[in-house]
Amino acid sequence: MVVVAGCVRLIPPPATPVAVTVPMLTTPAPPAPGTAALLGLSGGPSVASLKLGASDARGALAAFRSSCAKLLNRTDNSGLTRQADWTAPCNAAATWPAAQAPQFFETWFETARLGDGKAFVTGYYEPEIAGVRSRQPGFDVPVYGVPADLVRAKPGDAVPNDNGTQPLGRYDETGAFVPYFDRAAIDGGALANKGLEIGWAADPVELFFLQVQGSGRLKAPDGTIIRIGYAGQNGLGYTGIGSVMRAQGLIGSAPGQYSGSMQGIMQYIREHPEDGKALMRQNQSYVFFRLIDGDGPYGALGVPVRGGDSVAADPSFVPLGAPVFLALDRTEAGGLWIAQDTGGAIKGPNRFDSFWGAGDAARTTAGGMSGRGDAWLLLPKGTVKRLTAQ
Repeated sequence: MVVVAGCVRLIPPPATPVAVTVPMLTTPAPPAPGTAALLGLSGGPSVASLKLGASDARGALAAFRSSCAKLLNRTDNSGLTRQADWTAPCNAAATWPAAQAPQFFETWFETARLGDGKAFVTGYYEPEIAGVRSRQPGFDVPVYGVPADLVRAKPGDAVPNDNGTQPLGRYDETGAFVPYFDRAAIDGGALANKGLEIGWAADPVELFFLQVQGSGRLKAPDGTIIRIGYAGQNGLGYTGIGSVMRAQGLIGSAPGQYSGSMQGIMQYIREHPEDGKALMRQNQSYVFFRLIDGDGPYGALGVPVRGGDSVAADPSFVPLGAPVFLALDRTEAGGLWIAQDTGGAIKGPNRFDSFWGAGDAARTTAGGMSGRGDAWLLLPKGTVKRLTAQ
């Protein structure tokens, strides 16, 4: 994942969802099939009336094409589409010329509004932090792979999760099943000297936010890039530290308060190192990584996500792999996207997390992204009639 889960706008305005997770930061409970249909779905304007931009449509077509292998071999947990619905669009996408990308979506798709269609969109990115594969001076913060003793409880050894799965944890020296080490214990050395290090970072604060994003890149002094992706999590609950700061009166516009953006939260941690360390440890969740080969971070759909083309969505309401058109008050996040990822905080209909790629520009855009407006799902033609006739 870029597991995704995961937004960098950690502190939205009051009374809005808290966007804190990257795709693949957590493993969400399997959604109940058909959830989306229960909200009500209505047909919308023609795709042609959306006036898709040529560049926007080209990127979306490439992202859609890369999703097709998964679309044709998975169950849509939203209940909106069937595998067979995607056969004709995917076959056409395989050879459709990029220069005619807008016509592809006009030919094969129709729009649908889910519920009231009112969208809330945040942003995430692929962090790049200073890091190396083998420990060296100045790179002393371990990047851990999944520990072998992180396991699910055997039936009868622990209370099952709400979704029926067994909880994650470990068996202690007495054979009792106990919760896994939390962030404070791991930071304190609970996993040291066990051969779990897949890399070493220079800055614990940057690594913390890379964990929030769920995947990223380590950049060595010689320019070597090591891509790492989500591999697992310690089974403990995620706490958005921005929410903690807001509750403590640290977020706001008054003198001495900080911005609720990722940049503002990092500023507070830098300026108050001991309090900042304690703040980060309130998030007991700890993410483990794996080394990744390839040209981009992978989303929950199992294909690389693309900056400016991929969004995370709630698969209970949006078919993963489907196009989504956003008309927002943030023009840079409007237009056509492909739902290729999920995130622990990306829950509910018309809730999206836009992916912006890697680098400083992506970090800045994602860190301040908070857009509102309307969302249209693009579904294979005939889908709306079938669903509304039921």
